[in-house]
Amino acid sequence: MRMFAAVRPPAEAVEHLEAFLEPRRAAADFRWTDPEQVHLTLAFYADVAEPDLDALLAGLADAAARRRGFSSSIRGGGAFPDVARGRVLWAGLELDETAASELDRLAVGCRNAGVAAGTEVDGQRFRPHLTLARCGRPTELTRWVRLLDSYAGPTWPVREVAVMISHLGEGRRRRPRYEQIADVMLA
Repeated sequence: MRMFAAVRPPAEAVEHLEAFLEPRRAAADFRWTDPEQVHLTLAFYADVAEPDLDALLAGLADAAARRRGFSSSIRGGGAFPDVARGRVLWAGLELDETAASELDRLAVGCRNAGVAAGTEVDGQRFRPHLTLARCGRPTELTRWVRLLDSYAGPTWPVREVAVMISHLGEGRRRRPRYEQIADVMLA
């Protein structure tokens, strides 16, 4: 199973962001992320074997229990790999120093849980972001990043980690469909 551990903003935060983006979407031919799919990936597990699932869930519960909840808001944005050749447009998070440290440690704990369960874990550097859209080819995204830099969403508490399965090609327009199978609570 393709799985990931994630922080999911509450519906109110996503709706606020959607209200900001909606009148602007027609200006770009991007593949926009469906609002119900918006999340911040803490760790990605490419292929979780059924026998390893319980160990992964236990490891994630332990990793989450070691971290305190914190407050966050969606603010600003960026592009991967960079604004001049963007393929992914993303929104960032506003975090104070303590929250940023908790989030980084939470991501490390979620990745370690995967390794301990015998699962392959994506080794890319953790960069907190919410994917908003994908571009079919490298695209100049400076204008969009500046627009996102003017956005500040409502503050919301981060109290849990969602454990998700990614079903490739089962979503709208043959995109992945995400299924939440568990929540693990922060301390």
